[in-house]
Amino acid sequence: MSEHTHHHGPAAFSRAFAIGIGLNGAFVAVEAVYGWRVGSLALLADAGHNLSDVAGLVLAWVAALAAGRLPDQRHTYGWQRASILAAFANAVLLLVAMGSLLWEAAHRLQSPASTDGLTIIVIAAIGVLVNGATAALFMSGSKTDLNIRGAFLHMAADALVSLGVVASGALYLWTGWAWLDPVTSMAIALVIIAGTWSLFRQSLHLLFDGVPESVVLAEVDAMLRALPGVADVHDLHVWGMSTTDIALSVHLVMPGGHPGDAFLANLAHELHDRFEITHPTIQIELDGLDHGCAQPLGDHS
Repeated sequence: MSEHTHHHGPAAFSRAFAIGIGLNGAFVAVEAVYGWRVGSLALLADAGHNLSDVAGLVLAWVAALAAGRLPDQRHTYGWQRASILAAFANAVLLLVAMGSLLWEAAHRLQSPASTDGLTIIVIAAIGVLVNGATAALFMSGSKTDLNIRGAFLHMAADALVSLGVVASGALYLWTGWAWLDPVTSMAIALVIIAGTWSLFRQSLHLLFDGVPESVVLAEVDAMLRALPGVADVHDLHVWGMSTTDIALSVHLVMPGGHPGDAFLANLAHELHDRFEITHPTIQIELDGLDHGCAQPLGDHS
């Protein structure tokens, strides 16, 4: 038997995605044109990085729309896992973009070239505003939805990169040191890689049906065993259906018989309140039935 407390994702971010894609797409074109005109590898590299982030926003938007599709006879959970796939793809895109930026900066460091510092400062400053404003659109959902967090990190990373380009342009005007630009780019790329690694690790973990980080499986097991009438707990599984919805399935051995629907309803609410589990499926048994996965919880990380 089961009891479900559904919560289908955060508030819609379609408007934020549309604005972000429009603003950043236009800025990529401007940055690429001026980067080519003044011969600035920094601006061209940042334009390429921004282009990858536009692709990331498109990917995250498509995933958010797919996750909202209703279940059908072919996909009984709907397309909720699309948000996990998008979060993972966004992390990979960002890591690849930063790796490319590191490679370009290392190559440029070998033969620094002079450029137009003032143009770089103006264009990069516009980038800080555009990317910062776009990141702000996703800030509210970045703590509860891994897919939205991926979009937020992309835009925040862009703002940080553009800020670094502004700083290196200003220092170049002051000192004339051409090596400042690639060194600054390398430092920023390393910081962004460090921040993105958590998104990559969490999304990969969820792709393999890992227990979401908000849930401690041993605590769930202990809570279930402490319920009145429960003699044993087995076949306990917890996984992420999407970047916001958590599912649980478990067998409760209750020799005294089925406790009634009120018991299941109260348990569903407690699982939601304590562990943010939105889709519990609970089987009541009079005697333990081993279905092949009734194994004790291990301490595996």
